[in-house]
Amino acid sequence: MEPYGDLNPDTDDLPLRANTNHILVRHYVLDLTVHFDREVISGSVVLFLEPCSGVGSKSEDDLGLEAGEGAGTIEAGGSQDGDPDTMEDGTRGPRKMETIFGAKDRNRAESPSRIENMQCSEFWKTTSDGNFTLVLDCCDLDVSKVEEVDPTSVCHLLPEVASERSGVSSGNPQAAFIQSLISMPPRRWKQKHQLFLLCSRAPGAQDGNSLHFHRDRWSLKVRKKGVASPQEFPRALRICYETRPTGGSVRWTKDQDNRVCVYTAGSPINNRALFPCQEPPVAMSTWQATVRAPSKCVVLLSGEEQTEPTEDADTRLSIWNYYVTMPMPASTFTLAVGHWQQVTANIPPALESGVWDSVDCGRMAKLGAGSGDWTQSDLGSGLGISISGTQPTRSDPSLEVEGLTVTDCSGMVDDGISCSHGDYPCRFTELSARSLGVIPHRVFGPVCLLHKAQNGVLELLPRCLSAAHAILGVHPFPRLDVLIVPAGFSSLGMASPHIMFLSQSVLCAGSPACGDEGLSLCGSRICHEIAHSWFGLVIGAKDWTEEWISEGFATYLEDIIWAQAQQLSLQDTAEQSDLKALLRWRRLSDELQNSEEVLQILRPNNENTGQVSESGSSTVKHALNPDKAFMQVHYLKGYFLLRYLASQVGEQQFVDFFRLFVNKYHGQLILSQDFLRMLLIAFPDMERKGLTLSAIYAEWLDRPGIPKR
Repeated sequence: MEPYGDLNPDTDDLPLRANTNHILVRHYVLDLTVHFDREVISGSVVLFLEPCSGVGSKSEDDLGLEAGEGAGTIEAGGSQDGDPDTMEDGTRGPRKMETIFGAKDRNRAESPSRIENMQCSEFWKTTSDGNFTLVLDCCDLDVSKVEEVDPTSVCHLLPEVASERSGVSSGNPQAAFIQSLISMPPRRWKQKHQLFLLCSRAPGAQDGNSLHFHRDRWSLKVRKKGVASPQEFPRALRICYETRPTGGSVRWTKDQDNRVCVYTAGSPINNRALFPCQEPPVAMSTWQATVRAPSKCVVLLSGEEQTEPTEDADTRLSIWNYYVTMPMPASTFTLAVGHWQQVTANIPPALESGVWDSVDCGRMAKLGAGSGDWTQSDLGSGLGISISGTQPTRSDPSLEVEGLTVTDCSGMVDDGISCSHGDYPCRFTELSARSLGVIPHRVFGPVCLLHKAQNGVLELLPRCLSAAHAILGVHPFPRLDVLIVPAGFSSLGMASPHIMFLSQSVLCAGSPACGDEGLSLCGSRICHEIAHSWFGLVIGAKDWTEEWISEGFATYLEDIIWAQAQQLSLQDTAEQSDLKALLRWRRLSDELQNSEEVLQILRPNNENTGQVSESGSSTVKHALNPDKAFMQVHYLKGYFLLRYLASQVGEQQFVDFFRLFVNKYHGQLILSQDFLRMLLIAFPDMERKGLTLSAIYAEWLDRPGIPKR
């Protein structure tokens, strides 16, 4: 992570400005174009909004924003000294990023969108009295226009729209239509997405000029004059914008073949420098995206792939379409665009000789049939699955991968599913998904690393997927792409829905020359990222400060999944687990001795964890502290807490409990107490031993260091 110049390392909490208690984004439609020559992404995002019940008019002072936040905003004709986006030398954006990516031209003229950002501040002052403000999380974006979308041109496509069905006053047919669209049942998601797309292309409303917007350091605020409540606010907004080359959410670089590429950095500010959004995890939404990129590039996103890319006849750009049907936090959106090649069981001769321009990237990236219609040839060809004998279809539970049974749930707990989440097409209730141990998957990377990726990731991935399924049950997502990211990637891996980033250092570990040790590092890292599909993605933390819910669980589960993938004996599994525990203990002990105590606490907000302001805004404690990016305490201290709890109830019983917990809480956000309370109910003997909820908080979560046991 690159710290921003205006941050105090002692008070560098990440602000979450979105007023999610007033109004929520239910769906995003992104239409983006990647410009490698300027290192920007331009386009628009259309937000489909739903007001929260029981809230009235809110002025800017009621939004829970920090005192004096508006003092650093831009005025037409120049910038104030307090503008946190302006550096001393007059450049825009963080200085630290320049040291990594190379300084940009400091003398280039302000873009038109930049000028309009400035001008909006003057209009902003005239709309403050009594008008409702939509607040979005936004950083390092140049916004050129915010307009209300008029969906009347497509209203006839949803004839059942009615005020009594939508709960919206018949005097506002546009709002009634959007509300009916949002409320469509999940079984009609294809029609719903098509209508969202058509609405996103509708013209702006006639009175769209009455929308005023203002962008400051961390947020984009939008008002409509005369609108005093969320219920009266427009239900569909189009925001036209452009990213900045130094934006904190995207990384412009070159891959290992020295070819330009871009990917989302997974930084603490998440996606607010990629598109204006609601960043708090409670703001879960669906989305669909159209991305245009040079024709030789492959576009990978965290979503379902609708079709193979098409070509825009006018621009000669490739057009890629992705979507999701499961509501997810905006922070889970992931994008990667580059000259990647798919790793296959047999590397084409053209790639072996380095002639990648002759390869049709679009054809290589094609997955085959649509989601839910995988054929025998899809499963056996190009997906890295070695199948012998009869080749079963997706729903066949006897699928085997190199001798490893994909679906072996013997000895596991009952698979009773209790869907307590919002309404969406849930894989946990699909019988075919329950038997699919190895989901369709692809591996991508630069040409020079294809063989290493083949020998490491592609060969290990089916085993790891199968092992995770045997332990945790249904794969939350129907497909998986793995991308070997460029050398500048700051960690060993990163998991997002439908896509995983892996460092090239893991690849080296997986090559045959590295032996069993290297293979184990590669395999365990893959298992760690796969584990995040359950803990971190389909079950997320309601409060971002509780990172241990994601990282501690994935660290604990990676050993169990990797042992299952290797088919180790009980003795070998125990020995491997103890060795890893010793190495982790040494690392954690060293970290605890050389770090601030405030950064060692797994629940830094203590009893206030999960609480937000009246508007829904909050901060993520220490998220922007430059030291925190290098710490492993949430991984390791969380791991040792889970290891300790397993020792109290028995490891197999503890692992079985994970599956019960997933069945109950999939599709939801949780706090530490949700897991611990269910555990204490399942194993009442723990409380008789003195292991109460308050005792676990006091010893493990709410104080620095680690208990001496």
